[in-house]
Amino acid sequence: MIAVIEEYPLGMLVSVLDGKPLVTHIPIIYNHKIQKLVAHIDKYNPQVATLKDGAEVTVIFRGPDAYISPSIYTTTQLPTWNYIFVHLTGKITLINDPEEAKKTMIAMTEFLEGKEQKYILEPNNKRMEGAVNYIVAFEIEITRWEGKFKLSQDKVKQDQLNAKEALKQNAKKDRDGFIEGMYL
Repeated sequence: MIAVIEEYPLGMLVSVLDGKPLVTHIPIIYNHKIQKLVAHIDKYNPQVATLKDGAEVTVIFRGPDAYISPSIYTTTQLPTWNYIFVHLTGKITLINDPEEAKKTMIAMTEFLEGKEQKYILEPNNKRMEGAVNYIVAFEIEITRWEGKFKLSQDKVKQDQLNAKEALKQNAKKDRDGFIEGMYL
């Protein structure tokens, strides 16, 4: 499940305020040393009101998903949707020290930049110095892990392989036209 978090780090942070769910999509990284999730959120986001030390939250990471046509199977099947999700429940610990919050920003940037590290966020970066006052940094101690992997596991071997290839192909569909349309 950690592989899903690392490959698809844009998580859905879910909490409840006055009986109503709040959801924010933010990058969330898994810190292997402390075995916790680490993130930050804009301090003006209404969800911040729910992020208190010890508060319980849910985080959802969405991996690849795609429609699977019955036409790809060697046996008679119905249309379906295959997907990979990870649902985590955990307890919040706020990071109140600005220097520690900056360390989380640096660690997140380093992780998201990947092996090539085309950009390095330096500890003395003036923009980060100002931005740290406008975020709430936090850790999440994971108390429950739940993987949702629907991958046609109930099918015969060849159909599983065909579904895997369809998921790979459909999950990579060219979205350029859609993205271009969003920028109009």
